Amino acid sequence: MSPSTRGAARLLALAGVTAALVLPVAVPAQAASPSRVPAADGKKGQELPGMPSALDPEADEVVCTPASGEQAEKQDWSRQRLDLDRLHRHSTGAGVLVALIGTGVDPDASGLSGRVTAEGTAADDCVGHGTFLAGLIAGTGGDSPRLAGVAPGAKILALRGTDRRGQASPDLVVDAIRAATTARAAVIAVAVALPRQDAALSGAVAEARRTGAVVVAAATPDPPSRGGSDEIPSRTYWPAGEPGVLSVADMLPAGARPDSSLPTAGIDLVAPGAGVVSGGPRGKGHYLGGGVPVATAYAAGAAAAVRAAHPDDSPDDIVRRLTTTAYPADIPQLDAYAAVTAVIGDSATSVGTERAAGPVTVRDTSVADHATGRATFFVLLGSAAVFAVLWAGFALSRARARGWRPAGAAGSAPE
Repeated sequence: MSPSTRGAARLLALAGVTAALVLPVAVPAQAASPSRVPAADGKKGQELPGMPSALDPEADEVVCTPASGEQAEKQDWSRQRLDLDRLHRHSTGAGVLVALIGTGVDPDASGLSGRVTAEGTAADDCVGHGTFLAGLIAGTGGDSPRLAGVAPGAKILALRGTDRRGQASPDLVVDAIRAATTARAAVIAVAVALPRQDAALSGAVAEARRTGAVVVAAATPDPPSRGGSDEIPSRTYWPAGEPGVLSVADMLPAGARPDSSLPTAGIDLVAPGAGVVSGGPRGKGHYLGGGVPVATAYAAGAAAAVRAAHPDDSPDDIVRRLTTTAYPADIPQLDAYAAVTAVIGDSATSVGTERAAGPVTVRDTSVADHATGRATFFVLLGSAAVFAVLWAGFALSRARARGWRPAGAAGSAPE
């Protein structure tokens, strides 16, 4: 498919996504308990509690995120954007083990039962955030199959990278990466971002990659609030900054990053990270979540789907697939379906070795898609016009040669 045709198809897909967006695109990143968030279209009855990424670190006692009593009525925009219904016809990530490093995962959560290994404290997800992310990676959707994750045939190895309140710990992250390597996880998703690099972390990541794991990591932590971050200097976070690690950030439905995003360099991919629906560790209800960890989970699920579809690909090959098949923008936008189905030649350039020199932002692709669609239309229209003129000239010259007689008529042209 040519770039112009693909752009027109993207335009139609984006139009469908925009029309189907019935959920909000922002939730509180830090909260002691979820707040109720109304639907973006104002319809009553479609309210879901927000899933916090961490609990209040200053609270006297830990109060776990309560169960949601609401269920989503429609498939959210993010799954449509990633074309998951079509993707699952080609790959579900069957047989792939994904290690998820975050707040833990409830092994008995709806849509995940029987497919999660979580030992010790990793089975206690008080925040609920890790279970939410696990649903995006490998959940079946439970009673709502259209809310399945990217790789519903994969299995999850839950590992703790935070304390019980969701505060990241460098020592826990290092131990978790080592445990994932020992377990031979094919994909390691690190949903936390650390402000400092150390030798132990670098060594753990390098060893994981040597054993064949695709390491996917959050490019930044979620901001402490949804306020502006203009005065925060750009910096690299870890392990996203380690060589060979797929660094992922969040995007809004139009393709832009949230205004409150923490600035950083070296982002390899962006993926949906606002107004995303998934389950939690308590009950069968749904929550709304967003932020960089959500985008990271989607990218990890896509890596699992690619691994299952292309088992002979190396970790670098899989990263290359995810980045070269992504929708082109200032930062490439994850296209899970294309990553699984595209045919990539041997001459394709290796991706992930070159990173941006400074902070970058994602353009609003709704404008670009519209422009591309219009360009495609006018190119086709212009081509048709040129063809019509050439054909008319050809027909006129033939008619003159026949003396304006119908084709096949007897006699010769007059002198």
